Amino acid sequence: MSLRIVVTGLIGQYPMGGVTWDYFQYVLGLHRLGHEVYYLEDTGIWPYAPAEDGTVKDCAYNVDYLARLFERFGLGDRWAYCFAWQKQWFGMADATRREVVESADLLINVSGMLERPQEYRGRGRLVYIDSDPTFTQVKLAKGYDYFRALIDAHDVTFSFGELLDQGASGTPPTGHRWLPTRQPMVLAEWPVGDADRGVFTTVMNWNAYKPIEYQGTSFGQKDVEFAKFHDLPQRVAPVRIELAANAGKGHKLPRELLQHRGFTLVDPSRVCPDLDAYRDYVTSSRAEWSVAKSGYVAGRSGWFSCRSSCYLAAGRPVVVQDTGFGEVLPVGRGLLAFRDLEGAIDAIRTVEADYAGHRAAARDIAEQYFDSDKVLGSLVERAMSSDAVRPGSTG
Repeated sequence: MSLRIVVTGLIGQYPMGGVTWDYFQYVLGLHRLGHEVYYLEDTGIWPYAPAEDGTVKDCAYNVDYLARLFERFGLGDRWAYCFAWQKQWFGMADATRREVVESADLLINVSGMLERPQEYRGRGRLVYIDSDPTFTQVKLAKGYDYFRALIDAHDVTFSFGELLDQGASGTPPTGHRWLPTRQPMVLAEWPVGDADRGVFTTVMNWNAYKPIEYQGTSFGQKDVEFAKFHDLPQRVAPVRIELAANAGKGHKLPRELLQHRGFTLVDPSRVCPDLDAYRDYVTSSRAEWSVAKSGYVAGRSGWFSCRSSCYLAAGRPVVVQDTGFGEVLPVGRGLLAFRDLEGAIDAIRTVEADYAGHRAAARDIAEQYFDSDKVLGSLVERAMSSDAVRPGSTG
């Protein structure tokens, strides 16, 4: 059955390669399934311009980026972007946008990017995709009333924390039913090539925002976890590890320290600024190695990175810090989890000992567990089920 579906995101707001793939694969994947899909942004946030490395008071670049992206994939009339200044809309005509929202069967609010989701209630259901598990649940447990109101405006709640409904050991309960989901990968856009620069890589923010404290536990960012692995490059040489790293707003990347320890650092705005460059960076890597945010590690929700999904789809082995995802994804071949320095060393050596086998296994995992046809087909089916609706919802 073909549905009319609206997807939200941050593609225009942050017009960068990794962010684009995170959200656009929802649009493209649903379109491939035969649904009538539209994309909408209304975040209330001033847009980011890569050339300025900061927010700007003009959205010309951002709107042009969206227009070119959607035109490229034959969806040139299927997007709308709201500029924060006086709510100026671009893309679809106002009447068309309002009619689409009102008549949509589903509005999928990916990462909760709509500033006021209650204003977008039409005949269909509002669906929340929690891509930041543990942090989401801690905010709710701490009594952030505005945040609870935002989430409770939705009829159905999904989460990348696939263990939440199984009682994730480090994440507080919230009274919500969190249906498990994961990043959809449009595999046709991720061909497995032979390019290999011989370097383990990752794309990362050093620190995205302040830690959240709850009942004696600090839920922090990647900088906290990274300190445990400073000796890794020296211990796995001649294997090289490259970080395409941003410091994060208001933070400083300890560049000299990391380089002294043996990490190679590159600027993500130069090596993977857009859709194609990001894909090229991933597909030319030998494998991925990365830590997770300390909040994900502590929360044990089963969260798995959108970025790591791209490496798997490209047939690149993934070696990442354990967040509990081994409960829902196969680990040990193609995808390896570690908890400490020695575990990271062993995992990298395991990949190197049978690289071809781990490459093939990585793509197999992507095909079995992240294929957008499967992920989004399941998401839509469950979102439309009466069993999934939150008690008290009007959807």
